[in-house]
Amino acid sequence: MKMKQNRINFLIDGAMFLAFLIATAPRLSGLAIHEWLSLSLAAAIITHLLLHWTWIISIGKRLFTKTTWRSRLNYLLNALLFVSFTVTIATGILISREALPLLGLTMARDRTLEFLHHQASDVTVLLLGLHVAIHWSWIVGMLRRIIPVRRVSRSVAISRQMEGANQ
Repeated sequence: MKMKQNRINFLIDGAMFLAFLIATAPRLSGLAIHEWLSLSLAAAIITHLLLHWTWIISIGKRLFTKTTWRSRLNYLLNALLFVSFTVTIATGILISREALPLLGLTMARDRTLEFLHHQASDVTVLLLGLHVAIHWSWIVGMLRRIIPVRRVSRSVAISRQMEGANQ
């Protein structure tokens, strides 16, 4: 059961990461894709939080008592990531020029909100990079489980090299 949940988490996290990479390049994807993808990313973040809610509550209760420094660091990083994502998405909604006008909602253009959106987005990129770095061993482990790679024994590899050298 744990492996199945890990696989679901991995697939959701991977989809969110890819969506984030595409959304952070509106000049490449276009503004409409940037905005709609970001709105769907907001829904995915809520799903992610709900899937990890037990961990959030558990570590939150133990944050200042008995827990590892790694859990504290991870909790702090995740809290900062939540804040930066929230600011990025909220300001993105407020400055929307494609998605919300299509729904009949328009706002006056505000350069301060645009600046805040870009700054929060930059902070989110940095924090997400740290998040991926902290979880890198889990990511690699899940990739190995999902995409098994056949390992060649050392003796087979050496004999293949020798065959290649003799030709």
